[in-house]
Amino acid sequence: MGNLLLIKEIYIEAFKNWKSFILENYFKIFSWACFTLIVLAAYALIFRISTGFSFSNL
Repeated sequence: MGNLLLIKEIYIEAFKNWKSFILENYFKIFSWACFTLIVLAAYALIFRISTGFSFSNL
């Protein structure tokens, strides 16, 4: 739980004193999109492993 709070604090600090409203929102959307894609990739990998997918074509 401490790591999650640390990540939250880093995220808040990263956008705290930004001057440009457009850049601030762009990077917030970009960071959420990256997080979503990482979660999606982890889900796909776990799904493939759990269903017995063969990763080699030998």
